[in-house]
Amino acid sequence: LWHRKYEFLMGGSFFYNGKKQERGIFMEYRVERDSMGEMKVPADVYWGAQTQRSYENFRIGSEKMPPELIRALGMLKKAAAMANYNLGKLDLRRRDLIIRVCDELEEGRLDGNFPLSVWQTGSGTQTNMNVNEVIANRGNRLAGESMLHPNDHVNMSQSSNDVFPSAMHLAAVMSMEDRLLPALSGLTGTLRRLEEENRGIVKTGRTHLQDATPIGFSQEISGWREMTEKGKSMIEASLPGLRELALGGTAVGTGLNTPRGFSEEAIKILSELTDKPFIPEKNKFHGLSSRDALVFAHGALKALAANMMKMANDIRWLASGPRCGLGEITIPENEPGSSIMPGKVNPTQCEAMTMIAVQVMGNDTAVGLAASQGNFELNVFMPVCIYNFLQSVNLLADGTDSFCKNCVSGIKANRERMDWNLHNSLMLVTALNPYIGYDNGAKTAKKAYRENISLRDACAELGFMSREQFAQVIRPEAMI
Repeated sequence: LWHRKYEFLMGGSFFYNGKKQERGIFMEYRVERDSMGEMKVPADVYWGAQTQRSYENFRIGSEKMPPELIRALGMLKKAAAMANYNLGKLDLRRRDLIIRVCDELEEGRLDGNFPLSVWQTGSGTQTNMNVNEVIANRGNRLAGESMLHPNDHVNMSQSSNDVFPSAMHLAAVMSMEDRLLPALSGLTGTLRRLEEENRGIVKTGRTHLQDATPIGFSQEISGWREMTEKGKSMIEASLPGLRELALGGTAVGTGLNTPRGFSEEAIKILSELTDKPFIPEKNKFHGLSSRDALVFAHGALKALAANMMKMANDIRWLASGPRCGLGEITIPENEPGSSIMPGKVNPTQCEAMTMIAVQVMGNDTAVGLAASQGNFELNVFMPVCIYNFLQSVNLLADGTDSFCKNCVSGIKANRERMDWNLHNSLMLVTALNPYIGYDNGAKTAKKAYRENISLRDACAELGFMSREQFAQVIRPEAMI
């Protein structure tokens, strides 16, 4: 199996001393076999013939299968081996070999053995076989003999058609629970701190990018904080559908070649291994053909992205300036902002977060379209679906951490600018409505703006209210 051979790979030609020379390298390889025949495989990797065929036939793009998905497949293989042993289908030695290799896979010790493109078969069969072959070959290397067959042992009681969608759900749950939700909790905590620190500060509100009635700065922050909490609750609400796994449905949902009770036993073991609750999909025909749970969950990611876009835009507007913008808050200065303008500093963390939001919104379209495709008993757009889903989770998790650490945590209120803007806002006139009426209030505001005088002077000159009465009614701190 591991007999090494060498092959000279041509890499073009060149002329030296008037003679044509060939350029190339020697590749050390071994010969692997599958049902279609022999394949030359690099000697220093554990994948086999089917992986090599896919690697050579789908040289498309730079997008590779996400490592989170590979690790999820490894966990499923481990749980399946344990279930097959418990149900009398697999012997102890082979079970232990599979478990040992799956542990290595989870620890990252086999990274570099999963080279396949996202743009492959829509069922993910080639990546399932990639994992099967790596586990089998690594296990055989550890055993010192040929003990494991990728199909007969590692893939026992399984099909790519039920394993791959199960791995998609598993990877989605783990990435959201272990990475994104903690990041959101961190941002929520930071915003809660800022909310408490800025109580008592009153500023002008704004709607339509125009002055509006006063608002407490802590109230404005509370809106941002609620965005993170709502986003978290929406993501949590999407998890139950992802906890349903199609494992046990095999090729078309009928469970052909699985022992009775395999689905329940394997998923129970998987829940114990991950310390996360998973359950068998009741209708395996739905589990193989529909990706609606991922669409629903990505909708929550899109909602979070929309909130993060809104929050980041609010913050960079409030921090605009420092002299010719709103300038009501300051944010951390992390790096120079211009290659030509000395001293310029830009809201880079806000820009990164808004770009992430755009990408997630685009990914939502891809996930939705992918889930709507495929015919009859199988969705065959699964690799692109999970690639985009996991990219969204990872971007939101990393982006939220960075945004919190490098921007939000350092927000400071510019009290002087807030106070000046507040007391020069024409929309304070709204508080006069109960006393002089809407129409007279509008006349007051327009006169003050047109003549560049204060509301108090405009109101008094129009004869609607004395300056003393105005001062008693217009108290911004009482308007919030």
